Amino acid sequence: MISSYLARPTWLHRVPAGPKLAAVAVLSVLVLPINDWRLLASGLAAAVLVYGSLGREALQRITTLRPLLPVIVVIGAIQGFADGWQAGAVSMLRLVLMVLVADLVTMTTTLRAMMAAIAPLLRPLRHLGLDPERLSLAVALVLRFVPVLLAQWQGREEAWRARTSRRMPLRLVALFVAETLVMADHVAESLDARGFSRRPSSRKAQMKADLQQKDD
Repeated sequence: MISSYLARPTWLHRVPAGPKLAAVAVLSVLVLPINDWRLLASGLAAAVLVYGSLGREALQRITTLRPLLPVIVVIGAIQGFADGWQAGAVSMLRLVLMVLVADLVTMTTTLRAMMAAIAPLLRPLRHLGLDPERLSLAVALVLRFVPVLLAQWQGREEAWRARTSRRMPLRLVALFVAETLVMADHVAESLDARGFSRRPSSRKAQMKADLQQKDD
């Protein structure tokens, strides 16, 4: 999951995770009532400029979102067939804009910082018997997994096209899903090894036991 994080520090890395996540949430609400494709295109151009300000490596990351384009085009075509080409263009531009903005956050925010920003919002759920720490980790992992899976699918797609000009068979999709499940199992095992599957009290007890063993 490290591959989805832009290792070279930029100005956007210095912005706290909370304001960045809040900006994405606000922007997702603001773009919904916009029905002018020219305004959305301007917003998309602004997002690309932000990518450019982060350096060439960040700008190249836009190509990793290419596997989403067929889905976005299908959504735009259906919307265009129902309400006209402008409605289809608005739908596609809105989706692309939100994906790019969300990717800006995931590639400039560490997993720990994202968890720290999400956990306070989930603390009221503690009264329902839920662990905010686990929930914040789950949300952060989902956000981190999306760009990684897109990059893996793009690599598989490029490898297939390098071998043949035929369309990708459905069995490759099944293999991709299987590899994704294997990756999820590995992540779950890593979390179990670090004590995330235990309750906070049991983790603290284990830490005290480890410290006592070191003292002995």
